[in-house]
Amino acid sequence: MSSADPATAAPLPPPGPRVDATHVEFTLEDPGRRLTAVRLWQEVGLPADHLAMHRQGRAWRLRVPRPPVVRMEYLFEISHADGRRETVPDPGNPQRVATAFGAHSVLTFPGYAVPDWETTPAPAGQWEATEITDASLDLPVRAHVWTSPGLAAGDDAPLLAVHDGPEYDRLADLSRYLAVSVHTGRAPALRVALLDPGHRDEWYSANPRYAQALSGQVLPALRNRWPTACVIGMGTSLGALSWLHAQRCDPDLADGLFLQSGSFFLAATDPQEQWFPGFPAIVAAVLALHRADPPGRPVPTAMTCGCVEENLENNRRVARSLAEQGYPVTLTEVPDAHNYTAWRDAFAPHLADLITRVART
Repeated sequence: MSSADPATAAPLPPPGPRVDATHVEFTLEDPGRRLTAVRLWQEVGLPADHLAMHRQGRAWRLRVPRPPVVRMEYLFEISHADGRRETVPDPGNPQRVATAFGAHSVLTFPGYAVPDWETTPAPAGQWEATEITDASLDLPVRAHVWTSPGLAAGDDAPLLAVHDGPEYDRLADLSRYLAVSVHTGRAPALRVALLDPGHRDEWYSANPRYAQALSGQVLPALRNRWPTACVIGMGTSLGALSWLHAQRCDPDLADGLFLQSGSFFLAATDPQEQWFPGFPAIVAAVLALHRADPPGRPVPTAMTCGCVEENLENNRRVARSLAEQGYPVTLTEVPDAHNYTAWRDAFAPHLADLITRVART
């Protein structure tokens, strides 16, 4: 008889990192000793000087305190004996998530759950594409417009205009969330314009030419083609900054704002971003915002930001300034980092609630 009866043998531990109440242990097998160094890549606030993994026999290991999040995306930065370096997902963890920068390994902690709306059936709605040209931009602004079921072509409806729209939809299931919200009565019937970012780093970095294009051509063209009762601007990171900057340049541009993890850089809070070409323009725009120069038109604004993000403090400061200037603003801090899954998980109930509120005013 076998000494390890399959019916009674202890179950194998689950693949990937080992998690206990206080720590996480990462392992990368290297039986051939082909690697000379391994480092954990993460964005959940672990100290940079504690990320080097250590060889222990046939594997590289690292034990770190559990971060204050409910899920964690990570990669391994590996160095080969021949000098090659690469960044790869964890081969021992089959759990992956699509990101704007390729597939990442993902680890979820007890208490995390995928939002219910991801598995709630809802009608698909209709899609149309359009392209809008503005002489001040070197590329046209392309948009894919989604119309929720039940809206006739001539019906007025809220318009949600989304920076980085195609990625928001592909990586965060934005149109599915909205379809479910409309179907279940959490949000009114609406249209959504997924705006392609074009030259993103240039356009979205508090660029007055892009703000003028939104005000002078893009939004008017969308409103002329699709009857619009109100406009809500939505964006994340630089896209969030760009919407708030544009609304300050033209206070009547948007009737509400949904801003996630905005890149509201200041020299005091974000010195690590000084390498970015748009940094001076962003800092100038954010300082003007804090001074209320020019004053804005207070519109309902919902903000979200991950609790371990570098952007958290600058989002808190912007939320305080907007509140002091009369904006009905909320800031929700979520137990995650700067990624599309975190932004997806923060949609409910804040985005549907904002759309409903703006549509009723």
